[in-house]
Amino acid sequence: MKVIIFSDGGARGNPGPAAAGVVIKNEKGKILSAYGEYLGEQTNNFAEYNALISGLKKAKELGATEAECVMDSELVVKQMRMEYKVREPHLQKLFIQAFNAAARFKKVSYQHTMREGNKEADKILNETLDKHRG
Repeated sequence: MKVIIFSDGGARGNPGPAAAGVVIKNEKGKILSAYGEYLGEQTNNFAEYNALISGLKKAKELGATEAECVMDSELVVKQMRMEYKVREPHLQKLFIQAFNAAARFKKVSYQHTMREGNKEADKILNETLDKHRG
């Protein structure tokens, strides 16, 4: 089964309060899972990687064998495609987690989109951050 994982991570302040938003759909566009996760005080890139890792793990739990990952983080997309090196040590650990999560699928692709192409995950991300405002 192929799924499309829309993931978005963000931090208000960078670093600041961070969260991930994930929407997983089947090829017909039916939502199989949609959720947010609060990540505490983190950077945008940390949140983007966590959203991707979480989405890949959830897709595997749902029985997916192929995943198309759609994100608005050009950095993470290019790093996952091996077009950019991962220089920051804290991101290297997350890259390895994402790489290992992706290795459990027959096929994984990464697609960059602008924020408008990722509205549902972005909305969940912001709702999650709003809930955790102290």
